[in-house]
Amino acid sequence: METSLAVAVAAIFGLIFGSFVNVVAHRVPNDRSVISPPSACPNCEHPIRHRDNIPIASWLLLRGRCRDCGEPISARYPIVEAATAGLFVAAVLVIGIEPVLLAYLWFAGVSLTLVLTDLDVHRIPNRILYPGTVVGLLLLFAGALIDGDLTGFGRAVAGGAVYFGLFFVLALVARGGFGFGDVKLAFFLGLFLTFESWGVLGAGIALGIAAGGVIAIVLLVTRRAGRKAKIPFGPAMVSGAYAALVIGQELSDWYLGV
Repeated sequence: METSLAVAVAAIFGLIFGSFVNVVAHRVPNDRSVISPPSACPNCEHPIRHRDNIPIASWLLLRGRCRDCGEPISARYPIVEAATAGLFVAAVLVIGIEPVLLAYLWFAGVSLTLVLTDLDVHRIPNRILYPGTVVGLLLLFAGALIDGDLTGFGRAVAGGAVYFGLFFVLALVARGGFGFGDVKLAFFLGLFLTFESWGVLGAGIALGIAAGGVIAIVLLVTRRAGRKAKIPFGPAMVSGAYAALVIGQELSDWYLGV
């Protein structure tokens, strides 16, 4: 498959998956099923018609309002759909058309969902993280098996354990500075970072911690959070992972003087 066609297909599936990301991020923290009932307007509770459920396009055509009651529909929905499509396209461009591409598309969707839940409720739900990690492991294994080299998969599991162990220690030392959800998220992120290389893992950890520090400083300076406020660290970890997958190896080589 040519890269341009792969990018187009990834964008379309990203938009579709983005709609599901919206549903999961909203319903799972509230202990609701992601399957039923069908999506409905939060104001009038009228079920959303199929023609009004087309990613981004329906929101634009309806001018961001419910067809039935006219109440505004949050711009978050098309933004998340567009962001998911962007991440899927980025995965194609960064990973290439390789057997593990499906695993990284899965990683993009799950990690974005976890960012949203952490921002919304300051929690990384096990109902998303556990199945997301198991499916991620299976997809990485399948990709490595098809490629005929399981070395990367073994390295991925080891890297996930290293990232998990590091944050487990930090969580004990910081005494509440990190939640255990962050510790479990570290294993998930570590899998995909280390599948690429140990250098990418190191860059991802460093960039994630740096991003968290910058976010904390900005919130403190702007007085949007106090010194004792709990600041969600998951988004910083995921942002660091995204950046590391793009430029992590170059950063690692530069730092080590390779």
